[in-house]
Amino acid sequence: MIRVDRAELTRNEIIRVAANRFLNDGFTKTTVASMAKSLNMSTGNMTFHFPTKDHMLAELVNILARYQHKLMEEEARDGYSSVMAICLELLTIASACEQDEVAKDFFLSTYRSQICMDLIRKNDKERAKEVFRDYCSDWTDERFEEAETLVSGIEYASLMTTSNSASLEFRISGALNTILSIYNVPEDIRKQKIDKVLAMDYKSLGLNMLQKFRDYVDRETEQALHNLLARK
Repeated sequence: MIRVDRAELTRNEIIRVAANRFLNDGFTKTTVASMAKSLNMSTGNMTFHFPTKDHMLAELVNILARYQHKLMEEEARDGYSSVMAICLELLTIASACEQDEVAKDFFLSTYRSQICMDLIRKNDKERAKEVFRDYCSDWTDERFEEAETLVSGIEYASLMTTSNSASLEFRISGALNTILSIYNVPEDIRKQKIDKVLAMDYKSLGLNMLQKFRDYVDRETEQALHNLLARK
């Protein structure tokens, strides 16, 4: 009989609770102590597996990357180009953040964490190499890395709003135009893609994306736990 790895089981339980708290209560408001209490374990046990909340958040960022890849595949089947899918992704995230404070806290927290930013830039660099290969055929890995450093800053700025911020349409139009310009997408194509996504019901799309992501995270964390227990 194969024994369950207790350390791996504990890590999975922590990830499951952390993901639920971060997406429903907010990353900033969630404390390690409150999660430890709900799991009936000491904070020392939690920090042994995950030294900080940022390390737990990084696990959720990895799930987010898989979810975004899944969405791009679905959108490709629906007839969207990969460039269009990139535009739609930023629009729906920004829309969700504008309508849901917990979502805003979660996404902004990922951009403020160095651990998470390293993961985001790594994943987005690989995706950009695929999406924009026709426009950046002579680019090196280093060039893509430099581009993603700029892009992540633009994305963060488009989500970080105050009461005096410009409208969502203005912010996203400017952000997408700049991002696509970085990757040498011609002006006529940039305008076509941006006009098309802004013509969509992005408020509904944003909230729908957010709920689907929460459901996806629940399934992923539950399945990971099930797979681990099934090894017994």
